[in-house]
Amino acid sequence: MNRFDRITAILIQLQAKRVVSGPALAERFGVSLRTIYRDLRTLELAGVPLFGEAGVGYSLAEGYRLPPVLFTREEATALLTAEKLAARLTDAPTAQLTGAAMDKLRAVLRRPDRDHLETLAPHIQVLGPTSRAGHPADAHQLLLTAVATQRVVHLRYQAAAAEAPSQRDIEPIGLYLSQQWHVVAYCRLRQAFREFRLDRIEHLALGAEVFAARPETLQHYWAAQAERGRAKEKVVLRFQPAAMMPEAARRLHDTKRQYGWAHEQPLPDGSLEMTLFLGSLPYLAAWLLPYAGAVAVVEPPALRTHLGELAQRAHDFFCTSD
Repeated sequence: MNRFDRITAILIQLQAKRVVSGPALAERFGVSLRTIYRDLRTLELAGVPLFGEAGVGYSLAEGYRLPPVLFTREEATALLTAEKLAARLTDAPTAQLTGAAMDKLRAVLRRPDRDHLETLAPHIQVLGPTSRAGHPADAHQLLLTAVATQRVVHLRYQAAAAEAPSQRDIEPIGLYLSQQWHVVAYCRLRQAFREFRLDRIEHLALGAEVFAARPETLQHYWAAQAERGRAKEKVVLRFQPAAMMPEAARRLHDTKRQYGWAHEQPLPDGSLEMTLFLGSLPYLAAWLLPYAGAVAVVEPPALRTHLGELAQRAHDFFCTSD
C-alpha cells in the first residue's frame, strides 16, 4: 500500500471508530508507529480536525464528516456476497436491513460498477437450508439488540434433552454461527453461562430490564469451557485434511466445539493435531466414525477401542446376511 492509500485508509478508520490508537493503526497497516504519527500529522496539516489523548488514541472532531468514499469494485463485490449470506443465514429483519444498506451502496457507485454488480448478482448463491427456519422470524435482530443494549431476554426454550420447553431469562453476550446460530448468555435459571440454539427457541421477547454490563466475551466463554474441560479426559487426534472432502472438513470445524475442542495446530506433514477434553469416549467415537481414513487417534488408546467396536457393529448390521 502506498502512502496516499494508507493515509486515506487511516481517515476512514477515524471516521468509522470513536477512538483509534496509534499502535493499532501501525499493526493494521504493517508500518512503524513513527510512520503512523507522520501520516496523522499530514492529515492535520490538510485541515482534518484531529484530537489526540495520550495513552488512549486519536479521534475526529464531533460532526466532522467527509463526502462518501468511493468503493472499489472488489469491495462492492465483497459486500454483495455479504448481502447474499445475510439473506440466507440471518433472520428476515436483518436480511432487509442488509438489503437497504446495499441499496445505499449501489447509489454511490459509478454506473459501470453498478452494472457490474447487477451482472454478477445472479452468479453468487448461498445454498443449503436457511438457518432462520424453526426459530422466531426476528430472533437474530432482537438478540443483537439485546447484546448491544444489555436487555434481558425472555425465552421459551426446548432443550435437546428435555421433554418439555422451559422458560428462561437470559443476559446475552454474543451470537455465533456454527451449523446453527447460537446465543451465549448468562442463564438466570441455571445461574451460569449457557448456549442456546436459535432453532430451539419457541418464543422470544425483549424485556425492559437492563442488566449490568458483563466483562465476558465469546472468547472468554470458550476459554472457560476449555478450562473446565481439562478436568475431563484428554483426547488428541490427527486429521489429514487432504483425505477429507471439503464438506466433511467444514462439518468438522463447525461441530468441534460440541465435542470438547480446546485447541489445534498444523503439523509439518500437513496434518492437523486437535486436542479435546470430553467425558464420554463413546459419544466422541460416534462423531469421529464418519472421518475414518482421515483421522488417527493419538490418545487415549481406549478411544480406538470404542471406534473399532462401533465400526464392527455397523459392519455386522449392514453387511452380515440373515
